Amino acid sequence: MEIKPFEKKVYLSSPTMHGDELKFMQEAYETNWMSTVGANINESEKMIAEKIGCKDAVALSSGTAALHLAIKLAGERLYGQPRTGHGVLEGKKVFCSDMTFDATVNPVAYEGGEAVYIDTEADTWNMCPKALEKAFEIYPDVKLVVIAHLYGTPGKVDEIRKICDQHGALIVEDAAESLGATYKGKQTGIFGDYGIISFNGNKIITGSAGGMFLTNNIEDAHKVRKWSTQAREDAPWYQHEEIGYNYRMSNVIAGVVRGQIPHLEEHIAQKKAIYNRYKEGLKDLPVKMNPFDEANSEPNFWLSCLIIDKEAMCKQVRGEKDVLYVSEPGKSCPTQILEAIAAINAEGRPIWKPMHMQPIYRMNAFITVSGNGRARSNAYIKETGFTDVGADIFERGLCLPSDNKMTPQQQDVIIEVIKKCFE
Repeated sequence: MEIKPFEKKVYLSSPTMHGDELKFMQEAYETNWMSTVGANINESEKMIAEKIGCKDAVALSSGTAALHLAIKLAGERLYGQPRTGHGVLEGKKVFCSDMTFDATVNPVAYEGGEAVYIDTEADTWNMCPKALEKAFEIYPDVKLVVIAHLYGTPGKVDEIRKICDQHGALIVEDAAESLGATYKGKQTGIFGDYGIISFNGNKIITGSAGGMFLTNNIEDAHKVRKWSTQAREDAPWYQHEEIGYNYRMSNVIAGVVRGQIPHLEEHIAQKKAIYNRYKEGLKDLPVKMNPFDEANSEPNFWLSCLIIDKEAMCKQVRGEKDVLYVSEPGKSCPTQILEAIAAINAEGRPIWKPMHMQPIYRMNAFITVSGNGRARSNAYIKETGFTDVGADIFERGLCLPSDNKMTPQQQDVIIEVIKKCFE
């Protein structure tokens, strides 16, 4: 049977609007509150704080801006204010999730720090607690850990928190992809000493841009608001006593966020249905869906991903920008599947390339537990051919079209295309 391309592209994850977003944007326009103050900002901050369960949320221009100020705040708490022109983390090492988007870790470099990447664990595709323990053995003076919840799936928060507490380390929690996901009944974004979320255009709810800093410390919230508006002092003129940033969210973008927030649970339910349809439709193939800790966590299912069984991988070689593969009967690889999906006008994506494999960070330290007889078993290495989990997932995994406007019929076609890749 010939499979024809979709007339309208099926995206990986695109914005889903409902109507109230335009109403609140129009309100900002008609009242002339178009800048970084206004009712939309105030209301969206209040609504997010109530939904997540934190005392305050600060609306910023992006999730990256929120991460930068969270990391800066943690650095000042640990090491004091920096000299003018120097980052607060200058000369300090910071433990960071390895398999993530680089926005998670770039703010460490903004502040002069050096990221040390912690390997991923196979159970959730997030930071491996055992690798984190090993990292503290090697670098006992580290006092800051940056964790991310990959593709909307919570990591092993309790284990990571316990390890950090034992070493007196603070946690910055990047929940940019996991808004609405829970761990032991609590929302992600409030497990760290500082947390952030994102409203980028492809997130579970969106403002087209924007993010928020999350905290239970009102003084910290006030400081972040001050920094985000160029650190202006309370004076009748422009008085500046510390470095500031132009990071505040606009009232227009906040109008979109305000209109999206009531639909968060609806979007999560749609994304979960997509994940379950893939899981059922692909169950007879040598693949597995991205895993999560079913006993303790409930993802927001932002992106549905799969990983191909090792023995079902055809030959695939990746360079820095190019990739080659050799088609084999009964086998496939991420590149072949992504090409097949693209051929029917649908959008997939490779898994995030781990930070320790990125040219810009290749010289940074990377901590895995393989090869030391402790946690990454010889059986795992023999089975996968990899000594670190992140590189293995990157090699064998891919993100599937996960747009919540995709119909079940369209998803069925995508599933059939994937099946044909293994014929």
